[in-house]
Amino acid sequence: MSTSTPMHVVLGATGRVGSAVAGALLDRGERVTVVTRDPRRAESFARRGAAVAVADVRDADALRAVLRRGQRAFLLMPPADPATDTVAEERRTMAAIARAVEGAGLEKVAVQSTYGAQPGDGLGDLGVLHALEQAVAATGVPTRVVRGAYFMSNWDFALETARQTGEIPSLLPAELALPMVAPVDLGRIAARWLVDDEDHAGVHHVEGPAPYSAADVARAAAAALGRDIRVVETPRAQWVATFLGLGFSPSAAESYARMTATVVDGAFERPEAPERGPTTLAAYVAARLRQQEA
Repeated sequence: MSTSTPMHVVLGATGRVGSAVAGALLDRGERVTVVTRDPRRAESFARRGAAVAVADVRDADALRAVLRRGQRAFLLMPPADPATDTVAEERRTMAAIARAVEGAGLEKVAVQSTYGAQPGDGLGDLGVLHALEQAVAATGVPTRVVRGAYFMSNWDFALETARQTGEIPSLLPAELALPMVAPVDLGRIAARWLVDDEDHAGVHHVEGPAPYSAADVARAAAAALGRDIRVVETPRAQWVATFLGLGFSPSAAESYARMTATVVDGAFERPEAPERGPTTLAAYVAARLRQQEA
């Protein structure tokens, strides 16, 4: 392998999207450095020839030193512990990532974001990821923002509940169809854009083959499990209490409830020509249920 091949630095490589980015780059024969706080979780990438860098993304100087090893980078915001003030914690992480990009000498970056990213506090990931988009682009490094639709993996916990009880708990109305995407598709597309030498700076959207609803999740689970599955909706008035019951801090519970309202009320963009991943909801649900059973 020629050392003239760009080195790609991948944050979050032990998570769903980051692992798909790193795996797709390695499949293409690219040089990859994965960043982690626990090198044991990156052993599968090391066996495939990736370099492993141990760094905390909240340490701007340490992260900048890692980024300087590469020419291109995939950046994402690791989620804060929901028991904390998530917005405050993630804004500190966001600022550290942006500071690390400054002076790292990168030729381009891809930043994972989300549909509905918009300015504002108390909107969960929507406000923080918008701030990350802006802060990284302000460094002057060509930045491709990869906004993913609602993750199919957001239903993983509900699918385990469906296996046990026959019910899909949902904060979303049962028949509300939303753009959704499999994290692996988002990661593979982001990897392709990193390798592409064309200038694709700006905001780009990725979703799956079609919009889906909680009722579609239930139908897919029913087909995979061979039993009836029904959706149990959580009324809006109970959203905050539901998040509190899951261990969220009061500020995080309020923030996530407002983010959920933004989704339910349709206060997010619907791009006319998004990039579409191939994974259907039915395929994702069936595969996830098999994994949970194993």
